[in-house]
Amino acid sequence: MRILLLSYEFPPIGGGGARVVVGLAKELVDLGHDVDLVTMGFRDLPRNDKVDGVNVYRIPCLRLQESICRPPEMATYLIAALPVLLHLTKRTQYDINHTHFIFPDALLAYMLRKLTGLPYIVTAHGSDVPGYNPNRFIHLHKVLKPIWRLVVGSAERIVSPSNSLANLIAQQKPSTPVEVIPNGISVNQYDFSKREQNRILIVSRFFERKGVQYFLKALDGLNIPFKIDIVGTGPYLPTLKKIANTVKTSAEIEFHGWIDQKTPKLRELYEEASIFVMTSESENFPMVLLEAMAARLAIITTKSTGCEEVVGDTALLVAPKDAEAIQAALIKLAGNPDLSDQLGKDAYSRVVQNFEWPVVAEQYVQVYRRVV
Repeated sequence: MRILLLSYEFPPIGGGGARVVVGLAKELVDLGHDVDLVTMGFRDLPRNDKVDGVNVYRIPCLRLQESICRPPEMATYLIAALPVLLHLTKRTQYDINHTHFIFPDALLAYMLRKLTGLPYIVTAHGSDVPGYNPNRFIHLHKVLKPIWRLVVGSAERIVSPSNSLANLIAQQKPSTPVEVIPNGISVNQYDFSKREQNRILIVSRFFERKGVQYFLKALDGLNIPFKIDIVGTGPYLPTLKKIANTVKTSAEIEFHGWIDQKTPKLRELYEEASIFVMTSESENFPMVLLEAMAARLAIITTKSTGCEEVVGDTALLVAPKDAEAIQAALIKLAGNPDLSDQLGKDAYSRVVQNFEWPVVAEQYVQVYRRVV
């Protein structure tokens, strides 16, 4: 098939959703499909590029940071992208438009369908769904609710990586058909021989809902010699650094800031860690958990969230916002390296069986075929 992908985030910009897009696009090409992808431009990235067989078109627009994009910046992308999309659809007879993110990309997909008739499906990734993220797009969702319902209702299918997000979509638009297809990952990319006991890794975009503050509070009073690497950036990062400075612990805490996904440094941090912590109160289907599972790490994460759907019974689950439970889980893993090792092996087995890209991409292809 000839597939048009839309995603305002594509590596090196964006977070977990961007990594889903690049992984799926590569797998679709490997399966023999022709894939064009339209995304935001950023700094000196080439406007036209070929990445793993995918034709990438980057739209010149306003974007100031790799890790976060604000509504006015999205507006410049919408305005500049539509003429490019009309040109591409005139030149190429696409079978389907697979759009990632309801805002802003599904609005482009809707306009493109109105002008060209090209059918579209949308994969939602979290903050593009009202009620998912208390820190982003609250007022935007209120103002644009009719438009959100219009572009969602006009899609041939809505895809959600998790049941928890699918339920939120159904609450907003009960008649919308939602299919659950998990995010995917390529395994066999990590060296397990570099593991260090009591080495903890956190990778995140830092908002208050991510819950890293509760992990830091859980360290208070702990005299276990943890080495903690915290990777990422975001508006809540200055607050987290202040909290870290007040915690009384023997743990060594290092904030690394933003690290490009393609650099060896991030892979090395996954390989050296023994424990991965993600204590978010609201998640969809986080890629960092899949990466931790592929790296065979023991995981501490939150129950009754999209995180639990990812890890199943292969992790230690704690309630969101519960520093005492996080501390108890840390003590449990620090005192039992055999348990850490077994959890890591179980997590790796689960990701291989359920979330490798060939398995996930084939589910998308079946959706494409039904739509076409």
